[in-house]
Amino acid sequence: MEALRLILLYVHLIGFALLLGGSIAQYISGRLRINQAMLWGSVIQLLTGLGLSAPLRDGDEPAPAKLVTKLVIALLIFVMVFFSRKRDVVNRGHFLAIVGLTLVNAAVAVFWR
Repeated sequence: MEALRLILLYVHLIGFALLLGGSIAQYISGRLRINQAMLWGSVIQLLTGLGLSAPLRDGDEPAPAKLVTKLVIALLIFVMVFFSRKRDVVNRGHFLAIVGLTLVNAAVAVFWR
C-alpha cells in the first residue's frame, strides 16, 4: 500500500506542477487565459487528492479537518478553471485567485500537521 500512496503522491505533485506552471506561463505571456496544463493539473490534483485521502496507512492518517479543507480548496480551483476554460481572456482577479488558491492548498499540505 505504501508504494501505491507514493505513486499517488508523485502524480499529485505532477498535477501541482502542471497547474502552477501553466498559470505562471500564461501570466508571463501577458494573456490571462486557462490553458490545457491548468485544466489537466486541476483534474489530476483533485482525483489523486481523493485517492491520497483514502485510509491506506496504518494509523498515520491526516486530520479530517485538513482533508476537508484541501478538498474544498481543490474543488474551488477545479470549478474556477473548468468553467472559464473556454474564455479568450480571464479576469485578472479570477486568474490570480486560481494561483493563490493553488499556493494555499500546497501550504495546507505542507504546514498543517
